[in-house]
Amino acid sequence: MKTLEKVSNFIGKWMALIVIAVAALSLFVPSSVSWIKTSWVNTLLGIVMFGMGLTLKPHDFAVVFQRPKDVVIGAVLQYTIMPLLAWVLCLAFRLPPELAVGVILVGTCPGGTSSNVMTYLSHGDVALSVSMTAVSTLLSPLLTPALTLLYAGQTVNVNFAAMMLSVVRVVLLPIVLGFVVNHFFGKYTDQAVKVLPLVSTTAIVMIIAAVVSANSDRIMTSGLLILAVVMCHNLLGYALGYGCAKLLRLDTSKCRAISIEVGMQNSGLATSLAATHFAQYPLATIPGAVFSVWHNISGALLASFFNHQTAKKEAAGKQQAAAAEKAHAQA
Repeated sequence: MKTLEKVSNFIGKWMALIVIAVAALSLFVPSSVSWIKTSWVNTLLGIVMFGMGLTLKPHDFAVVFQRPKDVVIGAVLQYTIMPLLAWVLCLAFRLPPELAVGVILVGTCPGGTSSNVMTYLSHGDVALSVSMTAVSTLLSPLLTPALTLLYAGQTVNVNFAAMMLSVVRVVLLPIVLGFVVNHFFGKYTDQAVKVLPLVSTTAIVMIIAAVVSANSDRIMTSGLLILAVVMCHNLLGYALGYGCAKLLRLDTSKCRAISIEVGMQNSGLATSLAATHFAQYPLATIPGAVFSVWHNISGALLASFFNHQTAKKEAAGKQQAAAAEKAHAQA
């Protein structure tokens, strides 16, 4: 078990680089990962969501009742900023329907699980981040299909009921099952959780490999356009999430948590829904896969930026304290 923990910690630490390497391999040598089938996407996402459920405890939901204002603000920003941004970017870049629906799916999905790790690395409010992820995920069976219908329903056929059932099946049920298993068998799951980064990263990497390798030719022809849209979507999500939280006078740690939570999406779910409900548009799965790669890079960079800001502020505080002490001594 200790060996697995070490491997898990290593993979968790270098996840961004691993994701980039696998994505590149899948793009340039698709035959090397062709054994990973796109039909596995739903099962792999279910494994990730089950793992998320194993990490949840009743006290993670206590923040919802202790600080409902913070969680409500976060959830509202999550489901307004990202879907609206996705729609605006589709118009601005004049995306064809098969790409636009994929981008909109990314925007309408809940926050990603890796956002909690990035919030921790950023010295943000981790409790708020975990609660936001849990709440936005629990709301996703209703809001994800409803918002997809709102923003994409005029250009493509969106089956609200079928999408809702898909989200329940691949997201909600595995999370609830993981939560229940953790509640009754916590003694064993506490040990299993230590290797979750290994399991979750493997599943996410396999989803990316399946989608990228199956669409390598299409990505090579339209990859720069998709990457540009995905980068704008993600970075503007971070900026608007932080800015709105700041305008609402939340403290810095909460602003950081909301920024990361808003900007990082459950792109695996977007990929799953695209593959299941928009199979007639092969390109619809690509934005989710590209987002999975990019947001791990941008999240790590944003955490580094926030840490630099913290160090700078602490250094300034120490200088002021030293100056005040010196002035007091001279007096």
